[in-house]
Amino acid sequence: MKKFRRGAVLLLAVLMMIASVPGAVFAQYDVSKNAYIDAKTTPSGKTGEKTTLNLIFTNNSQDQDLKGVTIMFDKGVAQEEFEATSDAADETTAVSIGSMFPFEITSSTFDGKLIGMVKRGESKSFSLSGRVRRDLSEGYYTVPLLVKADGNEFRREKVNIWITKSAGTTASGSNQGTIQFELGENQSTPFGVYPDVMNYNMNVRNSSDITAFDVNIRMKVDQDSTKFPFDINDGNYTKHYDRVGGGQNIEIPYSMSIRKDVYSGYYPIAFVIEYRDSTEGDIQKAEGTFFVKVQNKEKESDTKEFNANDRSKARLIVDGFQTNPETVYAGDEFELTLHMKNASENVAASNILFSLESEKVTESAVFTTDSSSSAIVVNSLGAGQVTDVKVKLRAGAWVDQRTYAITINEKYDSPEFKNAEEKVVVNIPVRQTPRLNTGTIEVSPDTVNVGSETNVMFPINNTGKVLLYNVMVNFVGDSIQQTSSYVGNIKPGETGNVDAMVSAIAPTADDGRIKVLITYEDENGVVSEPLEKEITLMVSDAQETDFGGEDPGALPTDMEPQGFAKYRNVIIASVIVVLAVGIIGGVIVFKRLKKKKEAEAIEEETDHEI
Repeated sequence: MKKFRRGAVLLLAVLMMIASVPGAVFAQYDVSKNAYIDAKTTPSGKTGEKTTLNLIFTNNSQDQDLKGVTIMFDKGVAQEEFEATSDAADETTAVSIGSMFPFEITSSTFDGKLIGMVKRGESKSFSLSGRVRRDLSEGYYTVPLLVKADGNEFRREKVNIWITKSAGTTASGSNQGTIQFELGENQSTPFGVYPDVMNYNMNVRNSSDITAFDVNIRMKVDQDSTKFPFDINDGNYTKHYDRVGGGQNIEIPYSMSIRKDVYSGYYPIAFVIEYRDSTEGDIQKAEGTFFVKVQNKEKESDTKEFNANDRSKARLIVDGFQTNPETVYAGDEFELTLHMKNASENVAASNILFSLESEKVTESAVFTTDSSSSAIVVNSLGAGQVTDVKVKLRAGAWVDQRTYAITINEKYDSPEFKNAEEKVVVNIPVRQTPRLNTGTIEVSPDTVNVGSETNVMFPINNTGKVLLYNVMVNFVGDSIQQTSSYVGNIKPGETGNVDAMVSAIAPTADDGRIKVLITYEDENGVVSEPLEKEITLMVSDAQETDFGGEDPGALPTDMEPQGFAKYRNVIIASVIVVLAVGIIGGVIVFKRLKKKKEAEAIEEETDHEI
């Protein structure tokens, strides 16, 4: 029996050797033969790189719950390959035989993935990882899987994987990335029913022994309800974690509304994980897939009543877009380039008409065309093909700074469907040019001595439609000490006031012009180029006051006396006259009294003698 197996492997090796030319595509295994394991999308990998197979295990047993379910790569097939290789006639055949098992074999390659109990009819997501062999040609390969339950062999099944050559892989191989993440380990596939909100957690495990820092786990969304079953309510489905340790498992909560038009079934949700392998390391990326199951309307059978809308038609999507210039300013013209892709796998589109419809604000279109038409015709677009559609537009000068939508209305023919109509939307950010002006600048005083200060006051008016952040005013000149004045944020239509004291430090050696530099920041913290204004300030040397030995209280000779000083001489002369008159009058009266007394004395003596 063992020899028979080796012979079968050698026969397969000969067939593989014939097909082992660059670009060869080997036969695919019919996964519909599987009873328990399903791959909703064919996994892919690159030579020399680690790849992850995201699969679903469903307990389709009719009468039993399965306990201790463990799934692993089938080591027996790899062992048979090794034994057949040992008996191979030459090295070329041995390499071809290696196509049977596409992964490098290490001590952990055949470790099992425990998913635990799986009840009848229940499904669980799981993943297996391995590094793709470096010696493989491009093509499809079969991955053998072994299922155990309660420690006993339960089932052998297979899945396909598409292998391509890695551009960076050398003969000795190269390690791509340092950390791998496993999604959905040890949990049942989340299940939701329309119109209920689907609340679930997703397990994410850092499967390496290295701590991941600055981790961003981004859910990829799609407007196509056949690919993404949830309503897109938020602009960003990103979960951030400062760090996820090696081997650490985290649970990420999600609350999603199921789309009304989605069909029942399993849906693969793609995730991109960005991280750093050290706090200062470069950003690296890993990708993974997580399956959810929803229940809504069932796909109608082919025997239903004929309906024109059920015929196959192409699906045209926007695969990306650019604007030239890259930043669109209100009032300016720009060129919009749309990369339109036929996302259908086998349905072509023809007679395609793309017509662009702008979002409106107060009944006015935000984007208009000056000369070119907003309708573009493409003759045909094959399945998977991409074509560029270009149109020149102008953003309204009156709009606020934010993102505005452009709807691309599609009308096209497919072989089985004529005049199909669809809509897709792109969002264009529009920025407003910041604007400001200043009022009259007052300098008081405008002539000072060294060591003195002057006061500068003026208003700054925000005449634009965007907020000016952290407005600063700097005063620069040879005769002053450089000074900054913080004004703060100025809302559109409002005014900020500058009130600064400027110190003189040196005499003016020129015409006395001082620069006034005004700056502000945008919402991203980018500082603007300074707006330059000028003021005139004359600075003189400080001089000491010299009184020349004179009385400090004396008035200068060229200064006209004021108040009492003006009539001082007149008043003094008048006082002297009054005093003189009083003294003379007093002397006369005194002499008269003296004479009178003397006369009275003589008369008294005469009377006495008599």
